[in-house]
Amino acid sequence: MYGDLNLSNEIERYLKGEMTEAERKHFDSLREADADLDHKVVEQEQFMGKLRAVANRRTLKAQLNEFHAELNIEQISSEVKPKEAKVIQLFRKYTSNIAVAASVAILTIFGTLFVTNPGKQNSTYSALRRDMESIKRSQNALIRNINSTKSHSKMPSAPGTFGGTSFVLSSDGFLITNYHVINGADSIYIQNEKGDAFKVKTVYSDPVFDLAVLKIDDPTFKSFGSLPYTFKKSKSDLGEEVFTLGFPRDEMVYGKGYLSSATGFGGDTIAYQVSIPANPGNSGGPVVDSKGNVVGVISGKQTLTEGATFAVRSQSILKFINSIPQDSLKDKITVNKKNTLSGLPRTQQIKKLQDYVFMVKVYN
Repeated sequence: MYGDLNLSNEIERYLKGEMTEAERKHFDSLREADADLDHKVVEQEQFMGKLRAVANRRTLKAQLNEFHAELNIEQISSEVKPKEAKVIQLFRKYTSNIAVAASVAILTIFGTLFVTNPGKQNSTYSALRRDMESIKRSQNALIRNINSTKSHSKMPSAPGTFGGTSFVLSSDGFLITNYHVINGADSIYIQNEKGDAFKVKTVYSDPVFDLAVLKIDDPTFKSFGSLPYTFKKSKSDLGEEVFTLGFPRDEMVYGKGYLSSATGFGGDTIAYQVSIPANPGNSGGPVVDSKGNVVGVISGKQTLTEGATFAVRSQSILKFINSIPQDSLKDKITVNKKNTLSGLPRTQQIKKLQDYVFMVKVYN
């Protein structure tokens, strides 16, 4: 459709708002249909932001140098010492220059923080990875069944460094969680409510989507069998009831709420905002609608707003899966298309779902 140079130019026009309304609508439809294109747009937007930050810093430096050159330190010193009135006069004289320099400095600092740490690194955004070392472990911790006949991989008895949640992506041993949950891991283990435990490896991750695909690395593993849920391909509606399962504690915790915004933190179109209580350890947990469709993956929350939790939306998850390079996978990931949770009461939905939701235990 486009050559590499033309595509880069078109993306730049799109991000700068130089397209006509018709062109922008057409480009939006192309992004929706092409995960690779959507990914390139996000990457170029971040790159352009960093370039702006560098330019702002250079402008600030030039303005400060210019301001400093205008100051006659000896003259100021001699005029200031005699009497207080002179101090006031000089302060008024140079106030405008000082204010300009200070304003530019403040704007540049905040601009740099925004573009180099887009959205999710903001101090009001909290990723929900669980710090296992800082939490006093109970006797019924993650290792409670590791020596039982249900446990296939013998996990280390140490509590691990970090923890989170993951859930099954396909019957042949692929799971999904957040990138920030497993980032920097030397080894990763998972365990569900029944005590089934496995060692896993990361086969692909992407910090832009904040998603990672795990694969069970255990010769005793055969199959999860038929999954009872599927991923919703269409957008969910505001007010739609949803629930999640996760591991903010050493046992599974259920939370319910509703979809409260069509975008995530800072207007992020990759995610939804959901009104569900969430805590460290919930990252990577599924967000499921009343019909049993997965509509998102919990990723973080806003610290200053109660119940403002963010979840990577299902459409973004499917784009992420489709964007995985073939050489990263031995076998293609086949997402389940049959839903057997629809029509069941919530308690039955949870019973069927909980066997496919796992605690993640990260060591580094």
